[in-house]
Amino acid sequence: MMIRVLSRVALAAATLTTLAVPAWAHATLEVREARIGASYKAVMNIPHGCGKEATHTVRIQIPEGFFAAKPMPKPGWTLETVTGPYEKTYLNHGREVTEGVQEIVWSGGHLPNEWFDQFVFRGTFADTLEPGPFYFPTVQECENGEEAWIDTSGEHGASHPAPKLSLVKGDNYGH
Repeated sequence: MMIRVLSRVALAAATLTTLAVPAWAHATLEVREARIGASYKAVMNIPHGCGKEATHTVRIQIPEGFFAAKPMPKPGWTLETVTGPYEKTYLNHGREVTEGVQEIVWSGGHLPNEWFDQFVFRGTFADTLEPGPFYFPTVQECENGEEAWIDTSGEHGASHPAPKLSLVKGDNYGH
């Protein structure tokens, strides 16, 4: 009797785990909370390729309010940044900055669907931001398609939600 109950519990747990996997199968940030006005090291988790294809390019959009972004190079990948003007002026170590990185692109790599990888960058959240969700839209490119994690609606159950974190009030130290 006890063995049957344990078997049913194990089967139910396995079923729930299997059903829950798709909800985890999207790009996410390792640390999901950051302080307004502080620096932040982002570790973007890419959990798979596109269907059965390997990911060869990862693009992360850097939204307004996150400035002085610097990506970490990855062995085996080519790194480039797309820069442009900010909508606002920010203070970075006492110096005004009016432009910076707006997109980070790692390309030429090979991330098979069966593996995961992490892509790292850092920057600072402006002290003018409000508490709440902050999104980093991310696109994985593969030979015959892409996985565009760009939905910033915040709707529960969105099929391709952008990686997000929660901004909380900070001490405005900058580092």
